[in-house]
Amino acid sequence: MGTPPDLTLWGVGTSRTLRPHWAMHELDLTYRTRPIGPRTGETKTAEYTALNPRQKVPLLQDGDFCIGESPAIVAYLSRTYSTPERALIPESQREYAAWLEWCFFIVTELDSTSLYVMRRHGAHALGHIYGVAPEVVARAGEYFREQLRHVEVALSDDRAYLMGDRFTSADILLTTCLEWAIAYGVGICDNARPYLDRIRERPAYQRGQAANTPPTAP
Repeated sequence: MGTPPDLTLWGVGTSRTLRPHWAMHELDLTYRTRPIGPRTGETKTAEYTALNPRQKVPLLQDGDFCIGESPAIVAYLSRTYSTPERALIPESQREYAAWLEWCFFIVTELDSTSLYVMRRHGAHALGHIYGVAPEVVARAGEYFREQLRHVEVALSDDRAYLMGDRFTSADILLTTCLEWAIAYGVGICDNARPYLDRIRERPAYQRGQAANTPPTAP
């Protein structure tokens, strides 16, 4: 038996921090949680800034190695700690390329270009920091729905997951965006609803949600 990994995950409370918590449980990994939140001042401490100069969450420490950005953390965990029974990345070159395409699409077109724009400029989100812009928010929601048609087409053959019958980390990324869109009232395509219902039944998803919950103030 080798030495067990020394894993610490910083960050709770957001869609993006949920991703690595969930991946940890899919891979059945033991880890410590440092439950800091974004824009709380906790990411600006000297201790955290030394680990992550970007001052963002989540952040993974694996021994003396640190990596941020939730899709990168999930991919790293999958590549490093997958087993034949628990793997979140396809093995064949072409399936790997298709997986990578989905990951980039979800992170760029659904997350950063659409949902995070709504978060930045929404009156009830971060508009007080970046400026409230109702038209920008509305257009970003429209763009999300336009881009989601690619997911709708992919799921139209009744596949269980984005990559077919196999759950991958692309499903982690997509699920967090679908839930984010529902929370923002954007709406999702009809065939994404049974997909989402299946995902939410996964024990690792449920454990990841619990681990991502911010601690109750004393």
